[in-house]
Amino acid sequence: MTALQAEGFPADLVRERARHGAAAVFPAASSYGTALFGATTDVSGDVLESARLVPPVFVPRRLEKLIELGREPLYGDVALSTSIGGFASALPLYLSAFGSTQVAGRGLGAAASAQAARLGIPMVIGENVVPMHGHGRVDGASAGTLLERLRAYADAVPDGLGGVVVQQSTEDADAEVWNLVYSDPSALPLLESGRLAFELKVGQGAKPGLGGMTLVSSAEAASLASLYAVDLSLGSQVLRSSSPGTFTDEILRQQIRLMRNNFPRAEVWVKLPPGRDIGSAASVAWAAGASAVTVDGAEGGSGWAPVSFASVGLPLAECLSRIGTPAGCLLASGRMWEGTRVAKVLALGARAAGLGRAALLAVDTDPADGLVRFVEALALELRLLLSALGQYRADALTPDDVWFPGQAERVAEEVLS
Repeated sequence: MTALQAEGFPADLVRERARHGAAAVFPAASSYGTALFGATTDVSGDVLESARLVPPVFVPRRLEKLIELGREPLYGDVALSTSIGGFASALPLYLSAFGSTQVAGRGLGAAASAQAARLGIPMVIGENVVPMHGHGRVDGASAGTLLERLRAYADAVPDGLGGVVVQQSTEDADAEVWNLVYSDPSALPLLESGRLAFELKVGQGAKPGLGGMTLVSSAEAASLASLYAVDLSLGSQVLRSSSPGTFTDEILRQQIRLMRNNFPRAEVWVKLPPGRDIGSAASVAWAAGASAVTVDGAEGGSGWAPVSFASVGLPLAECLSRIGTPAGCLLASGRMWEGTRVAKVLALGARAAGLGRAALLAVDTDPADGLVRFVEALALELRLLLSALGQYRADALTPDDVWFPGQAERVAEEVLS
């Protein structure tokens, strides 16, 4: 089977972490004593990448921790456990939505589910899995079905941690996906332990304004034509497109209220695209009772998308800026693969960061332990970074911990004005 590719994404570095875990956080040990290391300036035009974490000189939280411990605190004393959308999580991370795309359906989806469970972090099952691959109740949770991923997670998750989030699109609603899951005996342990959520997909980062897209064969297209739009103009394969859905503030508000009414034992999550009115949309979702709002920056990845959509949608940093101080649990995704980027979004208001392409690459590298090793490396980085910033909890970072180029000039202008 051909290894996954991710052009423009640091796939080799992700695979290195998937193979070697925490050791990959540092330069190669063989270079110790023979090489000097320092900052680089390659930020690839990404505003969030160009930002810097800025530790203070005075660290009152470190003093508090010193008094609590009776000794000088170290990075190992940083607590990364947090609450994510109504779930207890061992880390400020979650597994982003993998839908019906062929990438996740070739066994990586179930492998990623099992490893996310072992890590004690929430997992999102993406759209179109049931209409494309089936629910799994009848065929014994065969490969690619929703039930295969749900069972892989439920069988490995520690008591009291994590949770499963089932996303639904327009086509999923037609298939009554949430009703199927809510009444499925396999989901009952998660439901009874308060670890099941449903996510309303309003949009996504990789192709905002469009629904999910996959390529299918002509034979498959014939059977899917009653559920999806199929485009025969691509040649030997057919483009299968989902509806993006139609939303106004009142439609979003009523959808959330309907979810809370129909599925009272499940948490309600909402996934938003990087639209220009992202701040207003997030506020509406929280006010209507959403347990979490997920914001996909335009840097988010996808199994399939038009090339031109690489320049559509707001960057994640701008999304976070327009949202400002969150009125509820905010989750952020888009090019997350190492600790500094995760720490920056935590400082800018997010409760946790989503792992998408990085998680699939890690599992593709090692289906048994690749994601676990990768996250162990990321967790070590977070502990080192938070300790350097004088903080000892994942939710303690603030915007003061992040500096953007040009910020000094803006401050000077404000002082002089």
